[in-house]
Amino acid sequence: MRYAVLGTGEVGRTLGGRLVELGYEVTLGSRSKDNPVGLEWATAAGGRAHAGTFAEAAAAAEVVVNAVGGQVALDALRSAGADHLDGKVVVDVCNPLAFEDGQLRLDPVESDSVAERIQRAFPDARVVKALNTVNCQVMVDPGRVPGEHNLFVCGEDADAKRQVTELLGEFGWPAERVLDLGGIRSARGMEMLLPLWLGLFEKFGHGDFNFEVRRGR
Repeated sequence: MRYAVLGTGEVGRTLGGRLVELGYEVTLGSRSKDNPVGLEWATAAGGRAHAGTFAEAAAAAEVVVNAVGGQVALDALRSAGADHLDGKVVVDVCNPLAFEDGQLRLDPVESDSVAERIQRAFPDARVVKALNTVNCQVMVDPGRVPGEHNLFVCGEDADAKRQVTELLGEFGWPAERVLDLGGIRSARGMEMLLPLWLGLFEKFGHGDFNFEVRRGR
């Protein structure tokens, strides 16, 4: 399996590195082919790791991971090219984080989501929202947090969600702890968890925590 990870920030590099460790071919995509962060990552990660433009990464991949910021996600995916996304699973891990007058806000919020915007813009892509409710270290190493804590997925394509859930299993997330919330509209609630997550991060002083859903009989 060949993966494209779009974004050279900490999230993209962490996810890309774990995918390489699992034995996959990974291209870390950015706006420019000579992005120094991407090139440094590819050199350090080894022979299955590559760096390229968004379009080069997506063209070479069977699965595309969107790990850029929510405010630039559509631009990055347009640069990747709709023809390089058609029919492919696109895993959207970003959040709609924006700042206005130095204050945190979400854009979009409540009546829309980044994941829905991606699905509308690329109707032939198989968009799955996942992993946006934990920090990047917990994404690839859930054992950092004790207990039976959960991840959420949503999307319109059941097979794409199954494929993503299997990948999460390789990251260490048992299938029973991955909760399928239904269609892509559920990404609104997933993305709106961000302010709560940030408040907990401020309270605890670190990102090694997660949400656990407990159900009655």
